[in-house]
Amino acid sequence: MTARQKALIIDDEPDIRELLEITLGRMKLDTRSARNVKEAREWLAREPYDLCLTDMRLPDGTGLELVQYIQQNHPQMPVAMITAYGSMETAITALKAGAFDYLTKPVDLGRLRELVNSALRLRSPAGEEVPVDNRLLGQSPPMKALRRQIAKLARSQAPVYISGESGSGKELVARLIHEQGSRGERPFVPVNCGAIPSELMESEFFGHKKGSFTGAIEDKQGLFQAAHGGTLFLDEVADLPLPMQVKLLRAIQEKAVRAVGGQQELMVDVRILSATHKDLAAEVAAGRFRQDLYYRLNVIELRVPPLRERREDIAELATVMLRRLAQECEAPPATLHPEALEKLKSYRFPGNVRELENMLERAYTLCEADEIRPADLRLAEATGASDGAGASLAQIDNLEDHLEEIERALIMQALEETRWNRTAAAQRLGLTFRSMRYRLKKLGLD
Repeated sequence: MTARQKALIIDDEPDIRELLEITLGRMKLDTRSARNVKEAREWLAREPYDLCLTDMRLPDGTGLELVQYIQQNHPQMPVAMITAYGSMETAITALKAGAFDYLTKPVDLGRLRELVNSALRLRSPAGEEVPVDNRLLGQSPPMKALRRQIAKLARSQAPVYISGESGSGKELVARLIHEQGSRGERPFVPVNCGAIPSELMESEFFGHKKGSFTGAIEDKQGLFQAAHGGTLFLDEVADLPLPMQVKLLRAIQEKAVRAVGGQQELMVDVRILSATHKDLAAEVAAGRFRQDLYYRLNVIELRVPPLRERREDIAELATVMLRRLAQECEAPPATLHPEALEKLKSYRFPGNVRELENMLERAYTLCEADEIRPADLRLAEATGASDGAGASLAQIDNLEDHLEEIERALIMQALEETRWNRTAAAQRLGLTFRSMRYRLKKLGLD
C-alpha cells in the first residue's frame, strides 16, 4: 500500500487550520498542524513532509522566517505562503525568499487545490541539475550556472524576468523552466508582444465575445485562457503599449481576466515568464514601462549570457548544429577547419547563438569537400553588417552596394528577431509597413 503524502499546516487561527486540514484530508493527504514557528520547527525536525502551508503572521515570528529556514534545511520541500488580501508586496517578498507560491485570505478552495496539486507534481530535489536533452548546450561556467538556476526556478511559481541579448536563447530558457516544473505537462504559450497590433492586443490576451466589435463573428479564447494551468511567456514585453500594461498588471494581480464584450471575470491559473532584449529598468526610467508592472514581472531575474561570454562552448555548439544540418539535408556532416574555429572564437557574435546557426548554415552550403574553411564563414561581411559604418574606406568598392548590404543585414536581423512578422520588424526598424514592403522588394527579400 502506497504511503499517503503529508502536509504541514502553520497558522495561529483554529478556523483556518481546520479548513486547510479538511480540504487536504479530502485530497488524501495526511496533515500535521502547528500554531507558531516553534511548533513548526519541532514538526519539521520530527518527520519529512511533501508540502508546507504557512501563514505570514505568527505569534512568535513570521512565515518568511519559516520559508528561509525551510530553504536552508529542507530545500526539497515546496512551501506556500498565506497572506492577507491585497498584501502583494508580502507575497512577492516570499517568492523572492524561495516560496513555491502564495495564497490570499480568505482562502479560495479551488485555488488551494490547484496549488497543492502543482506542488506535489514536483519531482526532482532542489539544486539537482535536470538533463536538458541537448537543447541548452555548453559546459562553460556561465552555462552550468544557468542550468542550476533553471532547475531551481522550475520548482517555484514565481514570475521570472529573463534578460539577455537577441539570439541568446531566452525562449528556450523559458521552455525549460516550464518543462522541468510542476506545469510541464500543461500548455506553454509563447507570445511576441511586439508582433500584435495595439488595437487587437486586449482581444488577443483576454479573448472576446461574439459581436463585441466589428469582425468579432464568434467567441474567441485569449492567450491567458489558452495557458490556463500552464505558462504564459511574454517575449519582448518592453514593446507593450502603456494602456495594455495597466490591463496586464491587473490580470496578473487578480489572477482573472474579462473577455472584450464579456460581463464576468474568469479565474485563470497561469505562471508568467517574460523576456526582452531591451534594458527594462532603463525603459521604466524613461517612462515607457510601468514601474509597478516591472516589479510584478521581475520578481526573480535570470540573465542568459551572450555567446561572447562563453566562447569555450562554440566548438560544441558548432558540432551539434552541423550534425543537425546534415540530418536535415540528408547529406554527410561537415567539419570545421581549425582555423575556421579560431575565427569563430574571436568573433563578437552580436546576434549570439542564432547568428552562429545562420552563419554555419550558409557556410555548410558554400563549403567544398565537407570542410568549412575560414573563407566559407564570410566573417568580413558579417563584421561589416554588424558594425554598420565601421568599415574602412579601403574595404568599400561601391558605396551603394555596401549600404545595401548593411540594410539587408539589419532587415534580416529584425525579421529573425520577430519570427518573420513584417509589421513587427518594420516597427523595430522605425519604418512604415509600406516602406518595409518596398525595401524587401528592392533587396530581393520579398
